[in-house]
Amino acid sequence: MFYTRFFVVVFLICLSAKVFSQSNKTGTWGLATLILPGSTDHRWGGYAELQGRTDETLFRKFFYYEVKGGVSYNFDNNAYALIGTGRYTTYDYQDLGKGPITGETRLWEQFTSVQFVSRVKLEHRYRAEQRWLSGVYRNRFRYRINALLPINHPKFDPNTVFLSVFDEVFFNNKAPNFERNRVCALLGYQFTKALNVQAGWINQFNNGTTISNDKNNMMLMVMYSIQRKKPGAQLPTIKD
Repeated sequence: MFYTRFFVVVFLICLSAKVFSQSNKTGTWGLATLILPGSTDHRWGGYAELQGRTDETLFRKFFYYEVKGGVSYNFDNNAYALIGTGRYTTYDYQDLGKGPITGETRLWEQFTSVQFVSRVKLEHRYRAEQRWLSGVYRNRFRYRINALLPINHPKFDPNTVFLSVFDEVFFNNKAPNFERNRVCALLGYQFTKALNVQAGWINQFNNGTTISNDKNNMMLMVMYSIQRKKPGAQLPTIKD
């Protein structure tokens, strides 16, 4: 009964986001992530990630990329902090040769905690960002709840199929304070302890001062974790 209710909630979230969708184009987000996981035995960890986005499916009309990474510290296997930084660049896909339209440098601090509800893993992530967008400084605050469910095994062991669903809200300290919302549903496969691949759908809603819009995207992600001698419990959660 619990799993039935879980999947019903997931379906309703995805359906509601689709109903309120305004864009008739579907973009593509591609992510490649390298992780050095932390644990109670190895407190320090980190990650690096490269992300590219296109305006249409199958990676057509490239317009955006991110290069980012961070250093993490584990208080225990279910709570850790991270300091990250990244570079975010946007182009006009119709004329890539004229260079970036906008460039952003970002620094952020975040805290993540994990709780268990039967086989479902709930991840709560709190993030504060300092942003330099084309020379203009901005602050932003984000909260994400991510539910992960291993389907054919009780844990995220090799050869496990799993589901990952999250919702994330973005706020800033200037009006309008509510800036953005992301809803995402991914189906993943854990090939080995180190390697997993995830694919699915993500909708991003942007709330502007004069106009609001949203866009559906297909997401494809490859994640590789460097294995340590005494690894802690690892969740295949998206780092973005």
